[in-house]
Amino acid sequence: MTTEGCLVADLELEERSEGRPVQAGSLKPVIDIIPAAAYENPTWKGMAYFLRDVAMYIAVVTALILFSNVFVVAGLEVVMALITTALFVVGHDAAHGALFKSKRTNSIVGHLAMLPSMHVYEGWVLGHNRVHHPYTVRQGYDFVWHPYTVEDYQAMGFVKRMRHRFEWSWFGAGAYYLREVWLNKMITGPFPARWVKAINRDRAVVLGWAGAFAVGLALIAWAQGDSLFGIAWMITRVEILPFLAFCVMIGSVVHVHHVQPTIRWWKRAEWTKFRGQMEGTTVLRVPKGLDFFFHWIMVHTPHHVDLRIPMYNLPMAAKAIEEHFPDVVHDEKLRFRDFRSNTKVCKLYDFDSGTWLPYAAARRSKELTA
Repeated sequence: MTTEGCLVADLELEERSEGRPVQAGSLKPVIDIIPAAAYENPTWKGMAYFLRDVAMYIAVVTALILFSNVFVVAGLEVVMALITTALFVVGHDAAHGALFKSKRTNSIVGHLAMLPSMHVYEGWVLGHNRVHHPYTVRQGYDFVWHPYTVEDYQAMGFVKRMRHRFEWSWFGAGAYYLREVWLNKMITGPFPARWVKAINRDRAVVLGWAGAFAVGLALIAWAQGDSLFGIAWMITRVEILPFLAFCVMIGSVVHVHHVQPTIRWWKRAEWTKFRGQMEGTTVLRVPKGLDFFFHWIMVHTPHHVDLRIPMYNLPMAAKAIEEHFPDVVHDEKLRFRDFRSNTKVCKLYDFDSGTWLPYAAARRSKELTA
């Protein structure tokens, strides 16, 4: 998404008016059936989730400082990725204004909760709230896992093709998220003029946090008498690896939210809010206990229908939506083999027919035109 695209999305979002008549493809009929209880967000509840996740984060950071054995660290990194994801979902909910009634409380908790994942809060608000959510699976607008056409792929050089093949595989989702979302949309920009000051401020906070964290870890290792290698290993296992593991986790999560053979991306003129938010998202039932960390974010369709619903009420909203629109919602179990299968099929896209294509389609097209 270019700067101009962000600006267009931003302006169109602000032009919405609840006083206008309901248009074809509106979400209003869906929002109307969501129970009022799904919007209840007492301060104590949101704060309890935040403080619980912070406590777990501190505990595992402490463990990673104390233990340097590679096998112990490997297990702790998995736990840390889950805890960082939990904190990120809390921050994500706060960024939507769903976690607390107070705008100030949402901002404070959101900023703090996103520090372990090194996310620039205002940059996330711009790209996620102002572009991805209003224009989910809309061609030329939604930048998250936006598909390339056969023609796009054929126009790429060798390096870009190899990067695409890696990032659009099941094992490359983290690399895609790191480059396309974290680096391009929060760290390097460019950003619309009226967002620059806030994003620069929050970017400085994140980079300052990362630097101070690294210095603190280096001092701890030095005080323990560690060598330069030991100091580097301390910073790597406590700060760098958890961040990279989180990118793998969140990249995979975002992929399964919006990419599968039955989810269609729409041309600009054909797209509607109903198609984007109801047909372009999923409800994935995770194994028992995993929502302790995921905070029900895999129940993603109601979150896209109305972002004011706090994370812990998403199952309630999903139940109401599926009772009234049973043939629309993508509801299935979250299984790794489905994720892997999806990444094999969903490589390129034909916006005219609304179908996902494998790389073989690019080869066939080149042979036909040769």
